[in-house]
Amino acid sequence: MRPHEIDFSTFEGGVFTDLMPYQYGREVCTPAHAFGPARRSHYLFHYILSGAGVFTTTSENGERTDYPLRAGEGFLIFPTEITTYVADMDDPWEYIWVEFDGAQVKSALDRLGISAANPVYHSQNDEACNTMVSAMRALIEHRDASPFEHVADTYRFLDGLVRSAVPYRTSAAGKLHGYYVDAALEFIAERYRTNIGVEDIARHIGLNRSYFGKVFKESMGVSPQQFLIGYRMEKAADLLKLSALSVAEVGRSVGYPNQLHFSRAFKSVHGVSPRAWRREHAGNVAEGAEITPVSSR
Repeated sequence: MRPHEIDFSTFEGGVFTDLMPYQYGREVCTPAHAFGPARRSHYLFHYILSGAGVFTTTSENGERTDYPLRAGEGFLIFPTEITTYVADMDDPWEYIWVEFDGAQVKSALDRLGISAANPVYHSQNDEACNTMVSAMRALIEHRDASPFEHVADTYRFLDGLVRSAVPYRTSAAGKLHGYYVDAALEFIAERYRTNIGVEDIARHIGLNRSYFGKVFKESMGVSPQQFLIGYRMEKAADLLKLSALSVAEVGRSVGYPNQLHFSRAFKSVHGVSPRAWRREHAGNVAEGAEITPVSSR
């Protein structure tokens, strides 16, 4: 690639609740090329392939923090952060990036030393770092691959990031909180179809509801109730898009026996009713229609 050259794609393979890419690309920057200030809706990770530059975060009270970075390092932008990044004047950087999100992301990143207050990536494991970069390249270079392959590459990227980043969180309290949150996420994934609530999740992992809510929000950034509703509504969106189940059947499939309550919850998350969302996203799959298997050639 030659300066200034950019190669990127957006993911259009549907909704994957646990982990999915949103966009991915690579850019060779010219001297002093800048992006921002801007806010992102999802996590955005840049890995610097060559050259140097400065990544800048701006807090809500306007305080700026500059991070000079060069090849072999990276930076993670967190949702809603205000950030700017500028290529070096003499040795402008080339970087590769992935924008991603999902139910598993916050708990995975929570174990790392990377945070909004410490957004810089350093590798402690060359093999895992190579896995991460290889997966990022695969997303860009195999743009015609199936959605499942893209999601698989995103999992490989996140695995490489988690295993290579410096350092892992080591405090006993941090490990214990991580254990509780992981147990809660596993319980939700297994039981979201049933009529579980926050009290049931807290009881399952052995915490009182108040303390569980505090631990969960510290790790995930949202309350258990908000997360549970969001998780169910993402699963509902998948069913509306990919199946011919009625709205009532979709609601029951994600733990809402009352269709009115389901429709209200869905609209609170997606901004439109389930039927309106299906009309916009479901293509030719009509509610109640029969799905005829296609014979192989």
